[in-house]
Amino acid sequence: MSSIPNYRNVPTGTRMSQTMCLLFGSILIHTGGSPVTGFEVFLLVLAAGSIIVLLAICWAIFAGWIKRVRYRNWSTVSAVVDIVSVAFFEDSIVRFNVNASSPYYLATLTYTYRNPEQQMGEYRRTFAQKEDAEAWA
Repeated sequence: MSSIPNYRNVPTGTRMSQTMCLLFGSILIHTGGSPVTGFEVFLLVLAAGSIIVLLAICWAIFAGWIKRVRYRNWSTVSAVVDIVSVAFFEDSIVRFNVNASSPYYLATLTYTYRNPEQQMGEYRRTFAQKEDAEAWA
């Protein structure tokens, strides 16, 4: 008869980590005592990667849903676009994001609205081509 650990007085987080260790241990150590093959390691890594990708997709869907719920009750106001501009920027700073392109055109819409006082705001967007920026503005 094997001894079963008593988890009654163990905190929940510790219980979960012990359970995960037992799960991975049972996957990695076969009952027959044979060593783990490369294919089994590949399957384990593939399963772990699939779980991570599924969690990331679910998190993105959940974050989008939260954003829609928060923005649902925003009041709408009429605005007047006052200034439209397209400016050329030759950026000498190295950027590490996908959307950055150097050089680029920055289209800016400056608008005013009343809520209840008069307020001002800007909406900016970058473009690679001048024609695209002018068509958008």
